[in-house]
Amino acid sequence: METVHELEPNAAAGPQQPNARVQSCGYLLELSLDWIVLRASENIHHLLGESHVTLIDEPLGRFVHSQALHDLRNLFSRLSGTIGIGRAYAVRLTNDPDLFDIAFQLSGGRVLLEAVPSTGAYGEAFGTVGGLIAGLSNSRGQALLEGGARRMRALTGYDRVTLIFGTRRAESSRGAFAVPADMEADLPTMVADTKAEAVSVFPRDDDETSVSEALLCAAPSDALGALMTGTVRSMMRVPFDLDGLPGNFAASPAFRGSPASSFTLPPSCSPSSSRCGSRSTSSKAAEPPNFGKWRSEN
Repeated sequence: METVHELEPNAAAGPQQPNARVQSCGYLLELSLDWIVLRASENIHHLLGESHVTLIDEPLGRFVHSQALHDLRNLFSRLSGTIGIGRAYAVRLTNDPDLFDIAFQLSGGRVLLEAVPSTGAYGEAFGTVGGLIAGLSNSRGQALLEGGARRMRALTGYDRVTLIFGTRRAESSRGAFAVPADMEADLPTMVADTKAEAVSVFPRDDDETSVSEALLCAAPSDALGALMTGTVRSMMRVPFDLDGLPGNFAASPAFRGSPASSFTLPPSCSPSSSRCGSRSTSSKAAEPPNFGKWRSEN
C-alpha cells in the first residue's frame, strides 16, 4: 500500500447522466462517511465475492480484510478537508490472492472507492516521469509543447497525444486519425475501451449519488460514438490548473504523465498561467486502468 497524492477536482469530474454506470474494466463502491455501502457496481462480485445486492447498507469491513480496511481508512483520513484523490497500490482486499489498485475520493458527502487489477509497475512509472521532466528542462515555448507531446506519447505507448496551452496546440501521432482531438467533449477522465459495455450501479436511481464524479464513470453514448467515428478506442484526459486557470490534457507534457490504464498518477502539476489542455488517443483498447497512470488516445 502506498501514499496519498492529490489531484485537482476537475480531473475526476465526469459527465452527468441518469442511471449512472461505470466502465467494466473497474469496480466501484459508493460509501457513507462511516464506510457503509450505499451503492455498488453490479460487477462487484468479481472483486469481493459477494453480490452487489448483499453489500447495500452493510459496513465495508464485513467484506474486506481488516488490515486492508484499516490502511485505506488511514489514507483516507489524510484527505480530510481536501478535494484530492487518494490512491493505494497492490492491495489484497479478500482471501483471493489477486492484488488491486485503489482510488478513493470524497464527493458530495460520499466516499467513492474504485478498484482495478494491479499492474505493480507504479514505481517505475514515477521514475520515468521524473526523467521526462528533466529532459524538457531547457525547452521553451512551442518546442516545449512539441517535446512534451512527443515524450508523453513514447511514455504512454499511445498513438496520439495532443497538448493545448492557451492558443497553442501540439500533437504527436504515429499515424493519421479521422478527426482531431476534441477537447470539449463530454467525457470522463478515462475511457478504457469505447467498445466495452458499461456496468450499472445498484441501486439504479439517481437520488443523492456522486457516481458521476468517479474516474471510471461511463461516458455518454453520443460521446463514445464520436470517439469511435474518429477511430479512437481508448483515451485519457487530464485537467490541470496553471495560475489558477483551468485546462485539461490526456497525456501530459512533463507536468503529469503515464498511461490511463492505471491509477498510478504522478502528483498533480502546480498552478502557473493560461488555459491548458492535452489529450492522447489510441486505436486499440487500453488494458484495465490501474488508477493513476495517464494515458492518451489509442
